[in-house]
Amino acid sequence: MTHGFAELLMYTAPDRLRAANEAWLTRIAQRLDIARDPTDHVDLMPLWLSPNLLLSQTCGYPLMTALRGKVRLIGRPDYRLAHSADGTHCSLLLAREGDPRSELEQFHGSHGLVNNEDSNSGMNLLRHRLAPLQRDGRFFGAVSLTGGHRESMRWLREGRGDLAAIDSVTYDYLVQAASTEVDGLRVIGRSAISPTLPYIGAVSLDATDAERIRHAMNQALEDLPEVAGTLAIHSVLPAREADYQVLLDYQREAEELGLPRLI
Repeated sequence: MTHGFAELLMYTAPDRLRAANEAWLTRIAQRLDIARDPTDHVDLMPLWLSPNLLLSQTCGYPLMTALRGKVRLIGRPDYRLAHSADGTHCSLLLAREGDPRSELEQFHGSHGLVNNEDSNSGMNLLRHRLAPLQRDGRFFGAVSLTGGHRESMRWLREGRGDLAAIDSVTYDYLVQAASTEVDGLRVIGRSAISPTLPYIGAVSLDATDAERIRHAMNQALEDLPEVAGTLAIHSVLPAREADYQVLLDYQREAEELGLPRLI
């Protein structure tokens, strides 16, 4: 029996998602006849770069930067959510409900919140959306790194920042669960569309291996309709690196408009 790392850690809230992901992974492992190694001691980047990685999910921006040529692309999810379909999603630009500003232009000089510098949804798509509104190479007066989308939302609620871009899948999952994490926040705008977060494996996997894993992922969704419903995943689509080139195009467009960095 083959063994290695298989973890889905990008969407873990609310709690029922974590349980659904675990059930899905268990069924995928059964379909593939693999044993999952524990990952409690492994951080995300070492996990993604591990030669023992069988299946994980990463962000599209690091896929095209830090991970490019170092992982095997397996597929991308086709979510059926309010702001995600056909293998695409977007970022939602959020502010507090009590903030009187209603247009993005009015947030120039405000305090921006970014989950991570290498995040597509929290940084790259936000930079692209704000680039036409920059002045002298800046949009925000100050920017803070929060460490995660849910932390960005919490900081907004607490008045520790004014505007943040939140992955629409994260936001829609929380809305579906009627989570208090979205209370007191409102959508000011949305980003350009983006391919959903890719599933990856170790670079040593070949195209046949990747297709076998993707097929097992779809079989497991068919086996577990309640899990598929909880995750709101219709299927795992084939994916190519070329699908994610648009993320670097967004970076280039922002640079050409005069906003190479948010931070």
